Amino acid sequence: MKKLNHLTSEEERIIVGKGTETPFSGKYDNFYEDGTFICRRCNAPLFSAKAKFDAHCGWPAFDENFPDAVERIPDPDGMRTEIQCANCGGHLGHVFLGEHMTDKDTRHCVNSLSIRFIPAGEKLPERIRQ
Repeated sequence: MKKLNHLTSEEERIIVGKGTETPFSGKYDNFYEDGTFICRRCNAPLFSAKAKFDAHCGWPAFDENFPDAVERIPDPDGMRTEIQCANCGGHLGHVFLGEHMTDKDTRHCVNSLSIRFIPAGEKLPERIRQ
């Protein structure tokens, strides 16, 4: 089994420690290019750039993930639903339903530090299996 990608201390605080980056501070908040967003920890493909939209929330927002790429679990606060990478369990952010922001009525609110962008046409790195 391959070792997971090296994380900076701030990435580890977010991905392993289930933290949240400051709103409007992330690299991918106001970022719109064609490609794929992968898990920073294990390289698993998570979201297509086509699913990204501007939710004006301060974090990248996606209305759909790739099939079986994201797990939803009750957040310890009892009010929200956490989303994690289904491959490595890394914390991505939270999912919100019923806000009527897109036709899919779903907003995956994701920390920029939890993901990495791979431009369209570029080969995706090998997923690190867990």
